[in-house]
Amino acid sequence: MKIDKKHLLNYSILIPYMILSVLGLIVVYSTTSPTSIQAGGNGFGMVLNQGIFWIASLCAIALLYRMRLDFLKKGSFITLIIFIEIILLLLSRFVSGTINGAHGWLRIGAFSVQPAEYLKIILVWFLAYRFSRKQEEIGIYDYQALTLNRWIPRAFNDWRVIVALLIGIVAIMPDLGNATILMLTVVIMIAVSGIGYRWFSTMLGSIVGVSTIILASIWLIGVERVAKIPVFGYVAKRFSAFFNPFKDLSGSGHQLANSYYAMSNGGWFGLGLGNSIEKRGYLPEAHTDFVFSIVIEEFGFFGASLILALLFFLILRIILVGIRAKDPFNSMMALGIGGMMLMQTFINIGGISGLIPSTGVTFPFLSQGGNSLLVLSVAIAFVLNIDANERRDALYEQLRAEKEQEEN
Repeated sequence: MKIDKKHLLNYSILIPYMILSVLGLIVVYSTTSPTSIQAGGNGFGMVLNQGIFWIASLCAIALLYRMRLDFLKKGSFITLIIFIEIILLLLSRFVSGTINGAHGWLRIGAFSVQPAEYLKIILVWFLAYRFSRKQEEIGIYDYQALTLNRWIPRAFNDWRVIVALLIGIVAIMPDLGNATILMLTVVIMIAVSGIGYRWFSTMLGSIVGVSTIILASIWLIGVERVAKIPVFGYVAKRFSAFFNPFKDLSGSGHQLANSYYAMSNGGWFGLGLGNSIEKRGYLPEAHTDFVFSIVIEEFGFFGASLILALLFFLILRIILVGIRAKDPFNSMMALGIGGMMLMQTFINIGGISGLIPSTGVTFPFLSQGGNSLLVLSVAIAFVLNIDANERRDALYEQLRAEKEQEEN
């Protein structure tokens, strides 16, 4: 008996994805049309671009859902993807121009490609492949199985060298937001690989400790001195805003201060869709990094909380797929994707609220950015495919058991 995968589609993941994507198109139009029209441009320009990427995303989901998962487990294919990604990252860093003080975009015709966005799903895929092949060794040797009992890697094909190279290129763009997401995603992947919980606790504690030391050092040394470092001069301005956004309202603190104003304007129920004040030239990047501030201003705390709850529901359903999966690769892929989306949400919300320095990270689904939407959609497609395969395998196993029982 053949079970068609179309009957195993997980609508508890697909429906929230569709709602958030459509809501994202509405928010993109709301946040970009006033300034576009003011500049004499097309008010639908940005949303049309986002819509094209969304249509491409739906096609990618339909295609990837029907494919066999075996193609994800081919080492030669993963190696090729990693090689191409390294080339694209180097081109975006050393060949392309800067946008908002950072490299990272490759212009292809009317569209731009941001390789760092695609690295998120590639890194989850790569580590899930590597770690899933070491499950027996991990069960015996714990964390040492992942490092071959060597704290310092000796070969280029060591996963630690590859990961450090990829994240390092992103960091020197400088794109510390995506670099932070990638680093935290790696920690999550290590945590779900099967190692003892004490290793995860140690790594998490080390990250918190190092981050605290860095922030304290910048505060003691002074942002002005740190800003003289060639690569991280632009990033230093974000730290200045983090320490006191109201000290320089016309400069480094302009975005964060106006983010506060937007959230304050929203109150409990918001000003209404399209009625934001801050998006009309007061809050720069209102359609990307700080889009959720505008969401709060227009939908209010109550409406924004519902949107956030829907996103968290989607993430929890993805994590649940990973918890229930029996295949180690499938489990780590789903858990890594859920963790990556959770980290991106946390870093964005932390940045716009001043809990952590602003890093330029987009809000999942709602921010304008075709590359981000496409990557998230591909991640959703992988999870839907994994869930369908796991459920189909479970049904086949149940049918075999029932058949054996009837024969006996």
